[in-house]
Amino acid sequence: MTTPEHPMFRWEKDADDIVTVTMDDPDQSANTVNDRFHLEFPFLIDHLYAERDSVKGVIITSAKKTFFAGGDLHSMIRATPDQSAEITARLDGVKAQLRRLETLGRPVVAAINGAALGGGYEIALACHRRIAVDAPGVGVGLPEVSLGLLPGAGGTTRTVRMFGLVTALQEILLTGRKFRPADALARGLVDELVDDPHRLAVAAREWIATDPEPVQPWDRPGHRVPGGSPGSPALAGVLPSLPAVLRKQSHGSPAPAAHSLLCAAVEGAQVDFDNALTIESRYCVDLICGQISKNIVKSMFFDMQAINRGANRPEGHPRHRARKVVVLGAGMMGAGIAYVSAKAGLEVVLKDVTPQAAERGKAYSARILDKAVQQGRSTPEQKEEILARITPTADPADAAGADLLIEAVFEEPGLKRKVMAETAGQLAPDALLASNTSTLPITGLAEGLAAPENFIGLHFFSPVDKMKLLEIVVGDKTSDATLAKAIDVARQIGKTPIVVNDSRGFFTSRVIGQFINEGAALLGEGIPAASIEQAALQAGYPVGPLALMDELSLTLMRKIREETAAAHRAAGIDTPAHPADAVLDRMIDEFGREGRAAGAGFHEYAEGRKQGLWPGLKGAFGGTGTDVPLIDIQERMLFAEALDAVRCLDEGVVRSVADANIGSVLGIGFPVWTGGVIQYVNQYQGGLPGFVARAGELAQRHGERFTPPDSLVRRAANAEEYQ
Repeated sequence: MTTPEHPMFRWEKDADDIVTVTMDDPDQSANTVNDRFHLEFPFLIDHLYAERDSVKGVIITSAKKTFFAGGDLHSMIRATPDQSAEITARLDGVKAQLRRLETLGRPVVAAINGAALGGGYEIALACHRRIAVDAPGVGVGLPEVSLGLLPGAGGTTRTVRMFGLVTALQEILLTGRKFRPADALARGLVDELVDDPHRLAVAAREWIATDPEPVQPWDRPGHRVPGGSPGSPALAGVLPSLPAVLRKQSHGSPAPAAHSLLCAAVEGAQVDFDNALTIESRYCVDLICGQISKNIVKSMFFDMQAINRGANRPEGHPRHRARKVVVLGAGMMGAGIAYVSAKAGLEVVLKDVTPQAAERGKAYSARILDKAVQQGRSTPEQKEEILARITPTADPADAAGADLLIEAVFEEPGLKRKVMAETAGQLAPDALLASNTSTLPITGLAEGLAAPENFIGLHFFSPVDKMKLLEIVVGDKTSDATLAKAIDVARQIGKTPIVVNDSRGFFTSRVIGQFINEGAALLGEGIPAASIEQAALQAGYPVGPLALMDELSLTLMRKIREETAAAHRAAGIDTPAHPADAVLDRMIDEFGREGRAAGAGFHEYAEGRKQGLWPGLKGAFGGTGTDVPLIDIQERMLFAEALDAVRCLDEGVVRSVADANIGSVLGIGFPVWTGGVIQYVNQYQGGLPGFVARAGELAQRHGERFTPPDSLVRRAANAEEYQ
């Protein structure tokens, strides 16, 4: 029965004296470690102890779609260092109750009917057995590191003692991986699977009926950490290398969560269980009170949640589900779009100029699926089922009845209009028409279409099967109904949609151009190329600006620059030359180096593989500016992007702070630790006033492009943040 004072936990005892505790927070759609939990969980544990003599076993389950969602990120994002003692006490309070649960002296089963992630899985770890439903949406894991945190309710300590240091760190804690039921069973994260939610309670009761010993492995006499303690010879060749592995993975960029996880795990493995919990708390509280976790939680949880819940979706339009898509162009992008669409269950017509070209596009999906089968992530039957949904063709008639068209041909406006026109007549009425262009204005591409209100930009990112972002571009005539459909399609194929308004380069391509240009400008000023690339990596970028320019091709960069300048001239806008322009022109015209595809760019290439920086860069551009501080190089790249993102907000190109943050992190590799381009401005030392002051310094030294917009200066003066 549920008591009025403690409605989060329902208590039911059956005729066999087995108690089922159902977690069901009445104020939230998911159970979390919030104030109610902190208040009521101790009463639950006290009640279990009070009734222990009449209880044979305990089943813990949930009335929600998820088992338990984890910690209360709303409170964590507000935490400050002067609250560390209070936060430590709250963490230790939860741990003390979980410790009492696992030492109750009665078998306790976690009946996992949904996602048990973070704090939810930590509750399950404090149970003696974990049984899960083998169904979509069910999974377990400790993903805290992906939010700049670590498992602080015993998850770090318990996984080390269950799986050993190396396995716990490399497969569970440092990856932040979410495990599907079958994989979780195979790896020992759960003990049993059932195929129906109604079987959970039955399986739990059957196990309790076997009269198991209700003692955790680490509480048994003589228990040792599997694989050895940190000082054991068995780990001598593994543990010392982990810090270097972490540094290699992060390139030296800020990654305090991974470092703290490693420390907490290794230090905790050298002491008894209770002291290990104390060590875990100290590292966790430092992360909670630090700025980087707040940045990541702001973007990767709250901003992401807002976007995925449809913050950008116009109201009043019915949900749309696409059935058949025709993809025009079977190159890398078109082939990738065809794959993700077919994987999501859509019927796909992949059209190119010849049947052979279309077949090559379908073969791209076959290669991805072959790899998935080899790695055990798919089956041969699933592979054939997905491939059967893709029809390669050169005949527009095969598009008959399609309710979605995505054009993915070469970035040439005339060609794009031509291929859409020859297929549009085959489509279903009110079909959604889209272009995958990355830079060309959508309004211009809509010219000549019979229904421009049905046309929108769907800018995918390469490789499409791995990149989660989809930049949706609204043209001047795009209707709200079309935008709503596009957002629904994005979610249908598993993409995270941001919405931007029509503009040359849109948001992502425009902002990443600032990063590339600043890298080239630094080179032109005599900063060694190796220093520029390394500074970018250590700032948290996945790749340096010179390497990225090689990938995109220098000739393409120049073409985009020239087309943008021409469009600006036609509109009466004066576009000042960027210092990067001269560097790019010399690389192409003087040295004949056009990028990776041409076999020579800022880097050397052999058979398409990067061999290192071109030795001729030093002679061409100097490379003697070795006295420039690393932070100056990094902040020029970071500020260049952040300032242009602010301009995009001012101009209405990007519609929200959430779109800007998520778009920059997921789409163009802005460092994750910052929380995104706009959060970087918010969190800069000294807040917005500090950012404005630093931008002013950079403008004085390096040019007007660093001058902060008036809107930003006003916000700083009013002590405001971007929300």
